[in-house]
Amino acid sequence: MMADISLIRLMQLSSSALPVGGFTYSQGLEWAVECQWVNTEQELHDWLADLIATNLQYLEIPLLVRMLEACQAKDELNLSRWIDILLAHRETRELRMEEKNRGRAMVRLLQDLDMDLAEQWKLVLAKSQTAGFALALSQWNIPVHLGAQGFAWSWLENLVISGVKLIPLGQMAGQRILRDLAQPLALAVDKGLSVSDNNIGSSPPALAYASARHETQYTRLFRS
Repeated sequence: MMADISLIRLMQLSSSALPVGGFTYSQGLEWAVECQWVNTEQELHDWLADLIATNLQYLEIPLLVRMLEACQAKDELNLSRWIDILLAHRETRELRMEEKNRGRAMVRLLQDLDMDLAEQWKLVLAKSQTAGFALALSQWNIPVHLGAQGFAWSWLENLVISGVKLIPLGQMAGQRILRDLAQPLALAVDKGLSVSDNNIGSSPPALAYASARHETQYTRLFRS
């Protein structure tokens, strides 16, 4: 029964309906479409596949694991340290603001759900939505491998939805991309779980450039 409840809680956390504003961000994809870097189903697939193999595998998943361990140990200082490392890897103002804005929204959600430590750690948690996700995994006793998969899936689904709207593509194209990236996503999560501290880090130049240019894009639908 506990395993079933954990899975259901993970589905709740990973849902695009989670009120943390994930649907309002494209992480530079809007500018990539505007400048015709990403115009087709295959190009969207390739853009996301590259981010899975680099940013997700070597930065997002390893830092989620460290934050989860800090939450499980109730170590606020260590949690704050890993948050600072994550923010240092957000290479543009927009990407940093997304992390913080979604962090504040996540704190409000966790407080409303009566999460232990959410109120006590609210100033630290408000700096990163990843940290809030990690606290929820800890409080709901969701195994790390399942939690990391849910975290990765939520990221991928949000960006596929953004790409479908921006290019635009049909819903079936979005479903094909999700199908084709499922295995690379799962493999990247597995590898990300075992990345050592010294190997944490990623610098995807196309993402950074697109995000920086999006900050001054004349017309846009997304906040980043």
